[in-house]
Amino acid sequence: MFLDKLNWRYATKKMDPSKPVPEAKVAQILEAIRMAPTSSGLQPFHLFVIRNPELKSKLKAAANAKDLVTDSSHLLVFAAYDTYTAARIDEVVARHAAERPGTEAALDTYYSNLKAAYLPRDAQVNFEHAARQAYIALGFALAAAAELEVDSTPMEGFDAARFDDILGLADKGLKSVVALALGTRAAEGDWLAPLKKVRKPAYDLVTDLN
Repeated sequence: MFLDKLNWRYATKKMDPSKPVPEAKVAQILEAIRMAPTSSGLQPFHLFVIRNPELKSKLKAAANAKDLVTDSSHLLVFAAYDTYTAARIDEVVARHAAERPGTEAALDTYYSNLKAAYLPRDAQVNFEHAARQAYIALGFALAAAAELEVDSTPMEGFDAARFDDILGLADKGLKSVVALALGTRAAEGDWLAPLKKVRKPAYDLVTDLN
């Protein structure tokens, strides 16, 4: 069952580069990311899927030399909008209108109010909002990977500015937020693999206010 798969997964510390993740499984993880909920359906981020060893090596140098960057078979980089613009929001309206005929008036009203709220805000505030949506999608990716028994490790702590430069994100109006390594756990050398998963007990984590 799903909870068993969540117990199976852990933040893999060493991956075996000779055992790439099947592309069919990667495609399912990418679809889970695409289907993740985001605020007002904006999907304010872009996902970069990196297989190229040379490019991964460049990113590794900007990620505190994390071997997972190069040992993973696929490195996913989530990059959020640097801010919201009328054009970006109008694109969402057009897509919804095309897929849901007859909703144009309601969409115009809703997203006009959204633009009135978002566009005057500081760009950093909008970026942080967009980044939080990317993290929702990251959660879906982690859950999908666990369901498919694909090893994964989410990664922060990299030099985001260098990632942005290597991937040419500034010209795209994007900023890197978080990365996800997908691969296959190595048979040896991963100190975390044999250890029991540790989480807070439910009574420490959950307060039922019913």
